[in-house]
Amino acid sequence: MARPRRVLLKLSGEALAGEKKTGFDEATVKAVAAQVKRSVTAGVQIAIVIGGGNFWRGRSSNAIDRVKADQIGMLATVMNCLYVSEIFRSEGMDTEVFTAFPVGTMTTPFSKDAANAALAAGKVVFFGGGTGHPYFSTDTGVALRAIEMEADEILLAKAVDGIYDSDPKLNPNAVKYDTISLSDIVEQRLGVMDLAAAILCLENHMPMAVFGLEGENAISEALMGNITGTRVTVE
Repeated sequence: MARPRRVLLKLSGEALAGEKKTGFDEATVKAVAAQVKRSVTAGVQIAIVIGGGNFWRGRSSNAIDRVKADQIGMLATVMNCLYVSEIFRSEGMDTEVFTAFPVGTMTTPFSKDAANAALAAGKVVFFGGGTGHPYFSTDTGVALRAIEMEADEILLAKAVDGIYDSDPKLNPNAVKYDTISLSDIVEQRLGVMDLAAAILCLENHMPMAVFGLEGENAISEALMGNITGTRVTVE
């Protein structure tokens, strides 16, 4: 019997903050929860990674050691996972938060077996804390966990509706790709994700899709495999 569709969804912390751009906006998170719930009900196995930008942008400061700045960023992602997990629970979903390092009794230390069991049980799984090490972005954590969990694909929810050959905010003539290969993304340095993460996906044949977060039912459609943005192939 074939395994149900399994995806890893990456959300930005800023997206969860709504118009405030910092902290949490409960209405925004509940709207995301409603979309995810539809896909869970349909049988999709969903893991989620959330960035920490609604709390911390430590790399913009030269006053803090890079290692410490990255550690604060990891904790920001854990806070986001805990909050969003609880909103999802309030909307009727079972969840579990795994972290790359112990966080007291608040989360479960990551193991592939435990995360697989949670997904198989129908839980929405959250991966917090990135890789657990400095000098690696949240994108690298996304790639690592998707590969470990043998996800069918990574879904990147962005402020733009796909991948372009240049920044569409700066270039009105920017051309959107319907499909592009990971090797082209790496060679052209398109900035879809951290270069190390893109190379990790390329080496491990992990496809992905990039879609616009603002579209109606954009998340639920992407979770079900209906991509209106850009598909990234492993060729």
